[in-house]
Parts: sequence; structure tokens; C-alpha cells
Amino acid sequence: MIKKFLTAFGEYFLLLGKAIRTPQKMSVFIKLFFREINDLGVNSFGLVVFTSVFVGAVTAIQMFNNFSSSSIPIPTPFIGYATKAVLVLEFSPTIISLILAGKVGSYIASSIGTMRVTEQIDALDIMGVNSPNFLILPKILACVIYNPLLIGLSMAVGIMGGFAAGELTGNWTISDFTTGVQMYMPMLFYYYAFIKTIVFAFIIASVPSFFGYNVSGGSLEVGRSSTQAVVWTMVFIIISELILTQIILG
Repeated sequence: MIKKFLTAFGEYFLLLGKAIRTPQKMSVFIKLFFREINDLGVNSFGLVVFTSVFVGAVTAIQMFNNFSSSSIPIPTPFIGYATKAVLVLEFSPTIISLILAGKVGSYIASSIGTMRVTEQIDALDIMGVNSPNFLILPKILACVIYNPLLIGLSMAVGIMGGFAAGELTGNWTISDFTTGVQMYMPMLFYYYAFIKTIVFAFIIASVPSFFGYNVSGGSLEVGRSSTQAVVWTMVFIIISELILTQIILG
């Protein structure tokens, strides 16, 4: 089992070595890059906004309930600060990335896997095209560049959800929540969040690409590969978060 895992890990880095090279034709690469921006990033916009609004609202309500049940009176503005801290440190970079791993990862694995089983990748190789570079590099760059924008949007929209929850429940005022959001939080926390996001984006693009590129068989294997890709992407995201948290915040 360990030998099989190490072999797969070596093949993964070998594939990345072929993918991360200067494109053979820049005009084609730019066209593919913007297509991936649309497929992987823009099409995830609605899901990120919808999820972030409701989770931001739920987080704010939970903070209010916890502070209210505390034996020590805690000022209402701390609801805004606590909501912001949860969104920045954990929810937006990690949970949204896990959600995107399911949506984006399955798309990448299935699209490349379908090209493999229909012999389109073999045709590219015969024509002398660097197929890993042609198929994988645009996806990696699109995720690494666009995902931080989605995570920043998630943070902002989640805080807006906290504002909305206060208005709907009447548990806190907008001014109190705004005061809490404006409280100082170390810049290291923001660096930590976006460094995690970039690493997660790389994983979300590269791991499913590896599974899709190495599919063998038919359509059934493509489905299985997509499932494995999502599972392993989530596993690597969780492991990398543990490592990054220890390195940056430890």
C-alpha cells in the first residue's frame, strides 16, 4: 500500500514537471487560460456567494448566542469581530476551498478523463503537443489566480450576511456590528488566509488533473476517478492546512 502510494506520488510530480513548462504556443495558451477562468472561477461565483451569505449569518447568530449565555457580559461589538475572525481564519479559505474541491475538482477530473478514454490526449501526443502542459497548466493558473478573488469575496459577503442577520433578528445593531468588524486583527491572519488559499487552489487544480490524466478504461472509470479525485483533494487540503497552520501561526 505504501509502495503504491509513493509510486503514485512520484508520478504526480513527474506529471507536474511536464505541465509546468513554457507553453508551446502562447496565443493558444491564453485562449485556454481565459476559458478555464470562466469554467472554474466565474461559474463558481454564485455558489460561493450563496454559501457565504448564509454561513456568515449563522456564524454571527451563534456568536451572539454563545456570548449571551456567558456568565461574563461581552459587548455586542465583539459579535462582529468574532464573525470576521472565523470567516478570515477558517471558513472562507478552508470550507469554501473544500466546496470548490467538490465542484471544480470533479469537473477537472471528468473533463480530462473523458479526453483520455476517447483517445484525444493520445492524439495530442502524436501531434507533438505537450498534453500535460496543454491541458493542466491553464487550469492550475486559473485556479491560483481566481480562487483568492473568490475567497476575498466570500469574506466580504459573509460579513454582509452577519449584518443581515442582525437586522432580521434585532439582536444587534448595524453600528455595533460595524464597530466589531473594524476592530484590529493582525495582518498575519490575512496573510495566513490567502497563503492557504493559493496552496489549496494549486491542490484543487493539480490533484484532479492527475487522476483524470491517468484514467484507463471507459466512462465508468471516469466516474470513479472523479470521485477519487475529490476525496484525495480534500485529504490533501486538510493535511496542508495543518502544516501551514503550524508553519505560519505556530
